[in-house]
Amino acid sequence: MKLAAIDIGSNAARLQISSVLEFAGNVSFKKVEYVRFALRLGHDVFSTKQISPESEARFLKLLHCFRLLIELHEVEDYLICATSAMREAKNGAAIVERVQQSLGMKIQVIDGRKEAEIISRVVRQALMDDRPHLHIDVGGGSTELNLYVNHEKTMSRSFRIGTVRQLEQTESPAEWKKMQQWIEENVPIPTDERPVMAVGTGGNISKIYEMANHQTPTIAWEDIERVKSYIASLSLSDRINQLQLNPDRADVILPAAEIYLSVMRWARAYEMLVPNLGMKDGMIELLYENKMKKNKSAMERP
Repeated sequence: MKLAAIDIGSNAARLQISSVLEFAGNVSFKKVEYVRFALRLGHDVFSTKQISPESEARFLKLLHCFRLLIELHEVEDYLICATSAMREAKNGAAIVERVQQSLGMKIQVIDGRKEAEIISRVVRQALMDDRPHLHIDVGGGSTELNLYVNHEKTMSRSFRIGTVRQLEQTESPAEWKKMQQWIEENVPIPTDERPVMAVGTGGNISKIYEMANHQTPTIAWEDIERVKSYIASLSLSDRINQLQLNPDRADVILPAAEIYLSVMRWARAYEMLVPNLGMKDGMIELLYENKMKKNKSAMERP
């Protein structure tokens, strides 16, 4: 069985198709197709509050391509979720309706709490021990924080702080203060016996981790700062040509690093676990779980 997840973010849209593997009573998911395309819906929305006709046309073309891949892979079921750019766009609901009519694809526009909940499904599995973990997921339009104590999520919060918002200079200083206050009020004070471990998800922190050339699953605050300073010393052209960063990564990686470092500093978490998981992985698991519930319910009917 194959399942697919389409994550429509403020910076990029992603399609992941995974095979469901069942062996010895355990279920795992093997990625068989992954496509990422920089739509940059947030550039429109965070400056004009609407998705432009040009962006909508590209969006429809991309979803058409995704639908063809889903059909070619004979996917059994799929889930489409759109986050901050689509939910803040004044014409977002109308575009969702047009997608439904023209392509037959239903898009769920989810709020920040639901977004954090979906990502949390897979992050919980990556936690290292019973120390407090602060999960930081930085996107183009929002940053989701999840706090775990003894492997249990105790609280979460979504903030309108993101990489594309920073590029568009539409972030509110008050929102940064809210995030700092939430962290300082809710994250346990670290001790030598129970330090706070950060957990970073998102394409930018995965790239920073890769550039740090680490052989362990964690990266220190100082190493994130070091990589950030190195990237900042290069022009945008050099980041693309010398570091071979995608153009849509080259301009947002520094704002992303600043968000991760700020959260870690406020939480006094000086080490970060980078599990290379994200929204799309949580969507696949959610889709599988819902499918199993439907199958069980159908079998129990008289």
